[in-house]
Amino acid sequence: MSHVADHRAQQATRLEQIAGRYDPWLLGMALALAAVGVVMVGSSSVAVAEGLGVGPFHFLIRHLLFLALGVGLAAVLMRTELKRVERYGQWLLLGCFLLLLLVFLPGIGHTVNGAQRWINLGLSKFQAVEAVKLLLIVWLASYLVRHRDEIGHRWKALLKPLLMSGGIVACLLLQPDFGSAALILAITGGMVWLGGARIAHLALMGAITLPLLAAVAVAAPYRMARLKSFLNPWEDPFNDGFQLTQALIAIGRGEWFGVGLGASVQKLFYLPEAHTDFIFSVAAEELGFVGAAALILLFAGFAWRSFALGLRAVEKRRHFAGFCAFGVGLWIGLQAFVSIGVNLGILPTKGLTLPLISSGGSSVLMTCMAIGLLLRVSYELDRAERQVARLRGEGEVEAEAEEELDAACLPANLPATPESAPMPAVGPRGSRHRVEPKWGTAG
Repeated sequence: MSHVADHRAQQATRLEQIAGRYDPWLLGMALALAAVGVVMVGSSSVAVAEGLGVGPFHFLIRHLLFLALGVGLAAVLMRTELKRVERYGQWLLLGCFLLLLLVFLPGIGHTVNGAQRWINLGLSKFQAVEAVKLLLIVWLASYLVRHRDEIGHRWKALLKPLLMSGGIVACLLLQPDFGSAALILAITGGMVWLGGARIAHLALMGAITLPLLAAVAVAAPYRMARLKSFLNPWEDPFNDGFQLTQALIAIGRGEWFGVGLGASVQKLFYLPEAHTDFIFSVAAEELGFVGAAALILLFAGFAWRSFALGLRAVEKRRHFAGFCAFGVGLWIGLQAFVSIGVNLGILPTKGLTLPLISSGGSSVLMTCMAIGLLLRVSYELDRAERQVARLRGEGEVEAEAEEELDAACLPANLPATPESAPMPAVGPRGSRHRVEPKWGTAG
């Protein structure tokens, strides 16, 4: 028994020494997006910075600082065991509501253009919803793990995440932030469906929720004006349709290969928010159709790789890791789709940044952390697969050793004794084979 225990202890030690590998495709695409973001923020923000009376590279330096901080926080998450993250997952929902309520407190909340979305940190402003997205994803992942056997057939298990997301959406609509509210609902619905909820149940909830959102959208005059300008921006190109028409002009000027880096005309005070919400239009103008298509492919590839990673994790029964990967993939994929769709005029105007590309400290910071979490998922999954391969390899070696030992004990290896009767053979694991006696005739 002591020999078996020692063997298992040594085996466990060897398995713990096995390291995983971060997904090279995810890491490569994230670095490529970050590099494009640095270039485009530098190109699109110079005129805006000079117009505000700050240095021409003010927004670029700010973007680089937040990117560096985000990479540092991502590195911490990449070295944090997921079981530790899961342990605190149940408390993260409380953090979501606390952050969203802080923006309404005098002296802490900060208002920009009539929207109360920021927390005043002194040196900088932090947009609370960016942190809420990541916290909600981790909480949903931990909830789905705990209730994965109930989510598909019990309304109670399904209603809790939907109601909690509804509370978050209500807080966002009070700020107001309709775009982030819709994104939160989409992420929640996608994760719950991937967690095992029935489509019929989600369709019923959608039939109740969508009319309410539509009523909220048309209730505010400025949202109604956005909807009208979205349907026909050229009807009023100098007022309600101004931003979208200027974005479309920028995209059209890019043609196939663009006008060249730094040569955009639309960013020179023609296109509002050229370095934030409408940075894709500037990228299309300077890099052309080829560059814009490459950017879209990077986001599509990142989302696809995230979902593939999530599926692998769920198949290996690492459900928390899988749901985290699904959530991050939904977040970055959907937000990129909405941001690009707004720039192309296929979706109504929403204040959503393009992940890792747009200038925006809160967005860059939290997107980096989300990618760090995703890379940790890939590391632990790769490590688990290597450990399983090691166990299988050791099992094959032990089986071969047993076969060699059995072969060494067969009678063929013993000296021949022709005058004696055949000796009984020792079988595997000490069993004995029956040897039939041969009878000769006397005399």
